[in-house]
Amino acid sequence: MKRDFYEILGVSKTASADEIKKAYRKVAMQYHPDRNPGNKEAEEKFKEAAEAYEVLSDADKKAQYDRYGHAGVGGNGRGGFGGGHNMNMDDIFSQFGDIFGDDSPFGSFFGGGGGQRRGGGKTRGVRGSNLRVRIKLNYEEIAKGASKTIKVKKYVGCTTCGSTGAKDKSSMQTCGTCGGSGQVRRVQNTFLGQMQTVTTCPTCNGEGSTIANKCTACKGEGRVYGEENITIEIPAGVQEGMQLNVSGRGNTGERGGPAGDLIVLIEEEAHPQLHRDGLNVAYDLHISFPDAVFGIQAEVPTIDGRAKIKIPPGTQSGKIFRLKGKGFPAVQSYEKGDQLIYVNVWTPQNLSSEEKAMLEKMQQSQNFHPKPEKGDKGFFERVREMFS
Repeated sequence: MKRDFYEILGVSKTASADEIKKAYRKVAMQYHPDRNPGNKEAEEKFKEAAEAYEVLSDADKKAQYDRYGHAGVGGNGRGGFGGGHNMNMDDIFSQFGDIFGDDSPFGSFFGGGGGQRRGGGKTRGVRGSNLRVRIKLNYEEIAKGASKTIKVKKYVGCTTCGSTGAKDKSSMQTCGTCGGSGQVRRVQNTFLGQMQTVTTCPTCNGEGSTIANKCTACKGEGRVYGEENITIEIPAGVQEGMQLNVSGRGNTGERGGPAGDLIVLIEEEAHPQLHRDGLNVAYDLHISFPDAVFGIQAEVPTIDGRAKIKIPPGTQSGKIFRLKGKGFPAVQSYEKGDQLIYVNVWTPQNLSSEEKAMLEKMQQSQNFHPKPEKGDKGFFERVREMFS
């Protein structure tokens, strides 16, 4: 079971962006691999904190997490929504450039410099942009969860140059500014004395190499416009307007850079007979006057088939029956909604002279005069009770 992101960073749901950043800095410094060499538990907590910050520092992802929990943001890069600690360590260390600042000596020590890993590693190319797609689901797919394979038009890696952007191997040259390290080192005076800092090389943007002759297929970008079939596992209980984040399935980055995310917007397909109300499902059952008097066993549609329900004699119009557990499941809990059946006694509108005579005769009987009992609940009270 994944831990709550707010709990991991030790902040409340009302914490500001600055408070979240400070909390992440504190936790990340505590469990940083350089401070805990060989400690697997510390490394897992370091990754856990990075995953929490990656979501809570992004306003859109934070909003989705607050509303739907891990199911709304936890993409695993293969179309699923279960997440785990799937962040690459290079991606994690690249966060420290924002946390500490490129010019900070601490940012340098912890791998700052706009994406540099500790020890002088090079950055990959430019990160790809996110993509948005819409997926329409029917009630049964929403109730049970669904696996959808969609064809997405997007930037994919160039197979001609292997995503390098160069015409051939000889076209890749070591950057003359940084000597291939992707970093420029400099010494600055601080309150602690002289300290060496590392920043991204401005010539090669941290890649450590430049391209003399560009690949003709991708024109040096290392990617081309194409399409990809992506399978997305959608959890049960999603709702109209919910967004799910599939990590790493957006546009491929330039020259081997990391891919963006695929953001899936959920749309609900209208049901011909049922209506959704949160976790509950509503159905209008129309019965005749004689059926209301004598009672009837009716068959009603549900999300996963049909069910029989007994309407007792003397049922009044507006009565609500409940089929327990026949609604939608909640995304982040074991809670499940019900199916609510609204009884409507049908009043005939076109009567023959014989039928009118029969009703006029019945009208004289005291049994046909309305006699609501004291304990009978009114419509608004029934609705309030239904949603309580």
